[in-house]
Amino acid sequence: MTDPRSILRHAFAALALALVGAHASAQTGDYIAAVVNQELVTAGELQQRLARIRDDANRSRTQLPPPATLRKQVLDTLIDERVMVTNARENGARVEEPELDRAVANIATQNQLSIPQLRERLRLEGQSYAKFRDNIRDQLMVERLREREVASRIRISDVDIDDLIEKRRIAAGGGMQINVAQILVPVPEGASDAVVEERRTKAAAALARTRGGEDFATVAREVSEDGNRAQGGEIGLRPTDRLPDVFVKTVQGLKPGEIAPELLRSGAGFHVFKLIERQESGAFTVDQSRVRHILLRPSPELSPEAAARRLVQFKRDIQDGKKTFEQLARDNSEDGSAPQGGDLGWSSPGTFVPEFEEVVTALPVGGLSDPVTTRFGLHLIQVVDRRQTTLDLRQQREQARNLLREQKFDEAFAEWLRDLRGRAYIELRDPPQAQ
Repeated sequence: MTDPRSILRHAFAALALALVGAHASAQTGDYIAAVVNQELVTAGELQQRLARIRDDANRSRTQLPPPATLRKQVLDTLIDERVMVTNARENGARVEEPELDRAVANIATQNQLSIPQLRERLRLEGQSYAKFRDNIRDQLMVERLREREVASRIRISDVDIDDLIEKRRIAAGGGMQINVAQILVPVPEGASDAVVEERRTKAAAALARTRGGEDFATVAREVSEDGNRAQGGEIGLRPTDRLPDVFVKTVQGLKPGEIAPELLRSGAGFHVFKLIERQESGAFTVDQSRVRHILLRPSPELSPEAAARRLVQFKRDIQDGKKTFEQLARDNSEDGSAPQGGDLGWSSPGTFVPEFEEVVTALPVGGLSDPVTTRFGLHLIQVVDRRQTTLDLRQQREQARNLLREQKFDEAFAEWLRDLRGRAYIELRDPPQAQ
């Protein structure tokens, strides 16, 4: 999925520095710094980007490399951007007008501007609104192509996933915890073959009863001869490294609630095992948020600006105690969650589109957002509660796969970009000599 956050950062950085770049061009004169396929990188654009980086460094008190090194790095970045844009165009990437409209509206909303105000700001700073939209279109095309091309280069095997899960278990300090219930039919030391067979038959009968549907705890209280029989055979939640290996191995393939299909013979006797619970001891936990929202969809009768104003008023009414969030959601939200007062339930990271999730992550419990634009419309968002939960085995593997994909993305992206540059026509131009 294309991440509008990166588009927003690039696009509005360019907008904010338009005036700086105009001054730089007026002072130094403009010329072509590089030719990339059929695209040009101008000195004025290079000066704008350098000015932004220096301003950011001053605010954050970051040490920059020497001027010549910095200039080369920034020029390389601009060339990379041109290489990706021209490649996206050659590959026939398309961005439909409604998608472009949403991206531009998102940029305006996040910077507390209406579309007319954005147009005016661009005009005052010497930028064409049409050119601004073209730049956003290019960025959307590049993001879409990059996502597809880079993802195709990333290979993640089951062995990679298993290794990461094991590393995280070790790092969590204690690994997995399990709670099992057992029915123990002990075998006296030195027992005869006849006694051993009698004991095995008794345990086998208990196994057949439990696997036939009888309540495990009831059978355990009746048959088992261990110290946990009064608790239905439950031994309680314990780290796996504090349990006999044969116990852990017997239940490792079971889901909670399942009974091991075979008897286990140990030095103590015959065991029937049931897995009650499995926990990962923090190795694979996620912070979940319970979220609700009010969604308004722009239409010919409701402009994005009008929708934003309505949501701002809703926020004031909630904060002033005039109306509740649930009431406003039921009466106004254009989402399937409206009958539930806008409640979207518990969500894990990655559930929502990036621009929505970014706001959810930043909000405190009980906090209300400003209007948020996504491809679905405009939202007023509230985080109702948060919790930490442990993932099941399927969710663990999916999270591990996502983590590995993130870890390998930068390397795969760098490889893809090297390939593009290797196929591109790039010509560096020297500054014109003063007369």
